[in-house]
Amino acid sequence: MKTNRALSTILVFLILLVSLCGSTLTHSQTKSRKATAASAPTARNNAGFFDVKRFGARGDGKSLDSPAINRAIDAAVATGGGTVFFSAGTYRCFSIHLKSNIALYLDHGATILAADPKDGDGKYDPPEPNQWDQFQDFGHSHWHNSLIWGENLENISILGQGMIWGKGLVRSGSQSRTKAQSDALGSAPSDPRAGPFGYPNPRDAVESGWANKSISLKLCRNVIIRDISILHGGHFAILATGVDNLTIDNLKIDTNRDGIDVDTCKNVRISNCTVNSPFDDGICPKSSFALGYARVTENVTITNCQVSGYDEGTLLDGTYKRAFRNQNGAFSPTGRIKFGTESNGGFKNITVSNCVFDYCRGLALEAVDGALLEDVTISNITMRDISNAPFFLRLGFRGRGPKETTTVGAIRRVIISNVVVYNADPKYASIISGIPGHPIEDVLLSNIRVYSQGGGTKEQAALDGVLDEPGERRRVQSPAGPARRERAHVCAEKRGRFSAPAKLAPVGYSNRPRRIQKAVTCGL
Repeated sequence: MKTNRALSTILVFLILLVSLCGSTLTHSQTKSRKATAASAPTARNNAGFFDVKRFGARGDGKSLDSPAINRAIDAAVATGGGTVFFSAGTYRCFSIHLKSNIALYLDHGATILAADPKDGDGKYDPPEPNQWDQFQDFGHSHWHNSLIWGENLENISILGQGMIWGKGLVRSGSQSRTKAQSDALGSAPSDPRAGPFGYPNPRDAVESGWANKSISLKLCRNVIIRDISILHGGHFAILATGVDNLTIDNLKIDTNRDGIDVDTCKNVRISNCTVNSPFDDGICPKSSFALGYARVTENVTITNCQVSGYDEGTLLDGTYKRAFRNQNGAFSPTGRIKFGTESNGGFKNITVSNCVFDYCRGLALEAVDGALLEDVTISNITMRDISNAPFFLRLGFRGRGPKETTTVGAIRRVIISNVVVYNADPKYASIISGIPGHPIEDVLLSNIRVYSQGGGTKEQAALDGVLDEPGERRRVQSPAGPARRERAHVCAEKRGRFSAPAKLAPVGYSNRPRRIQKAVTCGL
């Protein structure tokens, strides 16, 4: 009897234990299912971060990761916005589509790698139509054929210490074609829509499926690009057209054509950037007609930046090489800060300060498509090993724009001060040039020293005469010999109007146009 009671008690205890374990297991399974759901690609990650690897990106440099990255962006948008996160790895991609209220964050060791269409597993987005493409080249006229692009967006950022490597991008249309395709275009008829400047031009165009820009933005606002590096960026490492409230800070760009182009943009801050672009311009405000109307680039600051023309790739690897030569054995690196050449809308309220030019061309301010270039200050600049004119101010009339509305522009109210130029190419004087009837006005040059390379003869060194006024010559003392000469020492402040090409000549070369004598000062 007692034995039966004991067995009954044990049996009840076992039933209760099994029930409790079953309940615990069910609760554990429920928690597991919830955890799995929380990590699913459709759900928001911790703290608003959307890790692209949780959406299927591999980051192995071989898999195509752009579909997963675009899914992560879409998921972030669905929750109201957030940060799309790239941990260390190499993410091979075709076009990535930016959206409003999204930040891309590239962590240390993360690289977005531009895929090559020849690999056969994808293509970049095609270039969108642009009815105004007869007024500028193909690169300025399209935005969607890019590695990363966005249009009509707000509140977007590209951040982090990672890299964008445009390995599969092209810098010109010919690179998107085979030799046979390019040869066939040589005999092809011109585009029937081509305007007076030859655009659109099938030889200039990039073939559909290829991309020629690393980052391309059109008609956006409240944009930050900070801390990233860009290698081999294509035609443009960054093209921003019609972008307002734009901050570009602490970038390192080492590229095969243009570095940073801000076209028809307002309220722009470019700071602490190092741009190496041996084959084209480094930092370049523009104002094209690509949007279909003339829009001024204004309220721009460019400060604490360096531009250069070292061999591509040697900025980022720290070797700073200067070995590249063209087939003729010569090379003139570009890499400068330049306003224009696209200059239909104009440039206003712009400062360039505390910048270094090294092994590149000099500063250029160009208004040739009807632009008003006015209220510009350039200060605290050093230039070294300059391959052409240290200063090039040009008012012309190329006139790219509707002929009904495009007229000669103006350059006025420009201050250039506190500049040192060393080891400039002696073949090039600085030039300030308007056109007859349209002088450059109100230019102030002060505290400027320009030292050019030597190479002249003793006879040339003895030519210290300088024209001051028509019919007058004065002697100035020049200690410089043929090995090295101080070419332009602006030792006082003067204002002037410049119409005929004004070359600020080397000491010892009295070839300045007389009509601008009141605009230049001792030693020019």
